[in-house]
Amino acid sequence: MVEKSPDAFRTISEAAEELDVPQHVLRFWETRFSQIKPMKRAGGRRYYRPSDVELLKGIRGLLYREGYTIRGVQKILKEDGASYVAGVGRGEIEPRKREGDMASAPPPGMSKPAPRVGKGGKAAPTAEAGAPVQPLLPLGEVRVVVNRLSESHADMLRVALRDLGEARRILDPSQSR
Repeated sequence: MVEKSPDAFRTISEAAEELDVPQHVLRFWETRFSQIKPMKRAGGRRYYRPSDVELLKGIRGLLYREGYTIRGVQKILKEDGASYVAGVGRGEIEPRKREGDMASAPPPGMSKPAPRVGKGGKAAPTAEAGAPVQPLLPLGEVRVVVNRLSESHADMLRVALRDLGEARRILDPSQSR
């Protein structure tokens, strides 16, 4: 592949590759961040300016590296502006620390894993240290964990899953056997 000039526009596939995110994530971010405005040609083909890619890098860093939520990044964009977030993307600006509920949360990937929920809404047994762990994904498939649940959120999720299972049992006659 021919190396493009830093000033050249990027297609969505080139931007996605440079940012190491799937294309659908860029489309989703467009719906959540009004500051992302790629140029669109006939047929809806997107072209990202270098400034768009810098902004996307900043958004990606705040979401994936710093652990901000979509709403948190929206707040930063509103308060500090797109140039601040783009500066974070270029590595020129040290991102501000998270506030509120997220301030005490560990960065993504640093918290203990949420317990697996078994039948009846109870936590499934966990493997002892050194014991083999059953893969949750097909072999060869890799997924990046962006954040983990706190124990209180895991408890709320267990309750919701139990309630959903009960609702399914009530609504689906085949489940009542």
